[in-house]
Amino acid sequence: MTIPIVETRDLVKTYKMGDTIVRALDGLDMTIERGEFIAIMGRSGSGKSTLLNMLGCLDRPTSGTVLLDNIDVGKARKSELPKIRREKIGFVFQHFNLLPTMTALENAMLPLKYAGVNGREREKRAREALEQVGMGHRVNHRPAELSGGEQQRASVARAIVTKPAIVLGDELTGELDSKTSRAVIELLRQFNRDTKQTFVIVTHDPAVAEQADRVVHLLDGKVEYEERHAR
Repeated sequence: MTIPIVETRDLVKTYKMGDTIVRALDGLDMTIERGEFIAIMGRSGSGKSTLLNMLGCLDRPTSGTVLLDNIDVGKARKSELPKIRREKIGFVFQHFNLLPTMTALENAMLPLKYAGVNGREREKRAREALEQVGMGHRVNHRPAELSGGEQQRASVARAIVTKPAIVLGDELTGELDSKTSRAVIELLRQFNRDTKQTFVIVTHDPAVAEQADRVVHLLDGKVEYEERHAR
């Protein structure tokens, strides 16, 4: 029996805003299988970003369980979370988050540096990741010298370079025009098919969601319904 890459059980996250308690996640149950390409959708305030923070070990649940690659991350010590993020998770952000003083190659090498990979191996693997996303000819360019689509491809290379258990994307096409957005999502989809890498993408864009194996719609901190796309 295959163990899912992610399981959440009765997941609750509350925040205090003045005298009000906000339940951003309200008993959310979800299972994500290895190799799935999933889109998370829902209106603002539905819990999408909070869920992504839980899956990315950027925040802790108020109650309930988050299992990531069979690790109960909600019970992990705070000091253990950076190591879990480093080894298990790749992040792709809406605003790219590339360091402006570094080249695409240097940005892609950063996660490997934090993981303790030696310099020669870091460069080799970063070049390979950039080649995989069609950026082999732009490795020595800084972000300001790259188009939006190229910057996002470089950030994808940075996310996949450690070969993480799961890649999380937060509105990763939000800064791109429709043509570039489509190209980036097709790239991720092809990479998913070729490597069986798991992707979870939060998006408002129906065109992005259309590429997913499954679309999970959230409402008021719970799964409202799901759609599956035949492939």
